[in-house]
Amino acid sequence: MKGSLIIVAFFVLGTVVGLTDLFPFDLADTDISYYALCALMFCVGLGVGNDPQTLKNFRSLNPRLVFLPVMTIVGTLAGSAVVSMLLSHRSVADCLAVGSGFGYYSLSSIFITESKGPELGTIALLANICREILTLLAAPLLVRWFGNLAPISAGGATTMDTTLPIITRTAGQEYVVLSIFHGFLVDFSVPFLVTLFCSI
Repeated sequence: MKGSLIIVAFFVLGTVVGLTDLFPFDLADTDISYYALCALMFCVGLGVGNDPQTLKNFRSLNPRLVFLPVMTIVGTLAGSAVVSMLLSHRSVADCLAVGSGFGYYSLSSIFITESKGPELGTIALLANICREILTLLAAPLLVRWFGNLAPISAGGATTMDTTLPIITRTAGQEYVVLSIFHGFLVDFSVPFLVTLFCSI
């Protein structure tokens, strides 16, 4: 929860700095977001490759549980498509691009900003931050109402890092490996799906 609030605070700070023109140059006219994306992708790869225990734990999973990340992806995209019907000023592809961030706000919002502009990139950032915060706050209710797998699916790409502690606390220690596996696969799909929908 604290980590999410810090990220929201930095977003608000960045918005205030952008509105008040405190920088002597226009960041939108530079390639800084591209280099930030490259650094982010490097860090993601480093984090996955640096933890051999995570890869070992994947082998102990029940093969049927591979469908959980698949259904998270399908369900999120289906929900995004339904929402696009209510937003006449946004195309289905735009809504699918935002939805396919799956809570991975830092990566997806940069991709979308580069391809579709800062307005949709900001929407993606806020939508994905909200998904993470709602998972952090509602995990106990999700377990009570929908079962132990619900907060894992709701967390999307965040279940291998920021929402893992609350999922472990509410669903149980036995769901740690599944949560990491789910987050890894959903996380891995983000750059491919966001790029696909941004190109349509």
